Amino acid sequence: MRVMVAWWDLAESGQTIESMRAYLRDEGAPSWGGVSGLYEKFWISDRVSNRWGAVMIWEHGPEPDQQLPPHKALTLIGYPPVQRSWFDVEATAQGRHELSTLAGIGLALGVEEPG
Repeated sequence: MRVMVAWWDLAESGQTIESMRAYLRDEGAPSWGGVSGLYEKFWISDRVSNRWGAVMIWEHGPEPDQQLPPHKALTLIGYPPVQRSWFDVEATAQGRHELSTLAGIGLALGVEEPG
């Protein structure tokens, strides 16, 4: 497994965490459902430091010629992430929970906990 973490500092952008949430709700998050080899994608924010980003967990990492949904965040924010790093997964563990899926949960979607 491979994990990619990307962070943007929104200080120099006209975008805000709220405007990026609207993008996710309207088009960003749904476009990533069903991407081959992508186990999970989390969009993350840090209001205190005005940062926006994503964590992507890949089964093997995207194939070099794989067609991915448009990275519209790059266009909206106006510059590339200040950090983009790839990591190998050394181990995993899953705790006990009642979730059947993580899809459709998050502040941008107005669902903090599954119903």
